[in-house]
Amino acid sequence: MDRRNEIAQADPCEDRALVQAVLGGAPGAFERLVRQYQGLCWHIVLRMVRQPEDARDLCQETFLRVHQYLHQYRFDSALKSWIGQVAYSVAKRHLERKRIPLVDSQDEEGASVVETVGDGSDLEGDHTQAQASALLHAAIDGLPPLQRTLLTLYHLEELPIGEISRITGLPEGTIKSHLFRSRKQLRDVLEPRMGVAA
Repeated sequence: MDRRNEIAQADPCEDRALVQAVLGGAPGAFERLVRQYQGLCWHIVLRMVRQPEDARDLCQETFLRVHQYLHQYRFDSALKSWIGQVAYSVAKRHLERKRIPLVDSQDEEGASVVETVGDGSDLEGDHTQAQASALLHAAIDGLPPLQRTLLTLYHLEELPIGEISRITGLPEGTIKSHLFRSRKQLRDVLEPRMGVAA
C-alpha cells in the first residue's frame, strides 16, 4: 500500500492511546513516541538546516516541545502531522535566528501557477547508479530550505499534500507549485551533467 494512503487512513485511536499513555506517565510511552516519529523529525530538520550537529540539537528541542505541549494536541489531525509541524516550526525558527531565507528571493511563495504533482513520481527511481544518486542529493542540497523540505516530505516521507500543508502551514497550491519548480530546477541541474531527465 502507498504510504500516502496509509497516512490518510492513520488510526486516530492509536494516536489517542499513545498520547494518553504519555500524558498519563506510562513507563516507556514517551520513548515509544520518540522512536515512532524520530525519522520524520530528522528528515524535516536536517533538510531545513543541513548541519547534522544542529539537526541533532533541534530534534531534541522538537521532542522537548512535543513533551511540553502534548496536552494541547487536540486530535484534529494525525499525530504525525502535529509532530511534523513542531519540527518544522523549530527548524524554521532556527533559520530565522541565523537569518537564512526559507526561499530564494525570486522564488517567493506568491506564485500563481499551480501544477499537478505526479502521483508516481520518484526522484531517485530513474537514478539507480551511485554517482547519479550522489548528484541528485547534491542538487537537492543546493535548493533553498523550504524546497528541500517539501521534496523530502513528499518523496521520502511520502506524505500527501494535505498533510504537508498541515505541517508547514502553506496552502496546497503553494506546495504543489514549489514541488513543480523544485523538480524543474533539479532537471535543469541534472540533465547537462547526466544527459538524463530527472
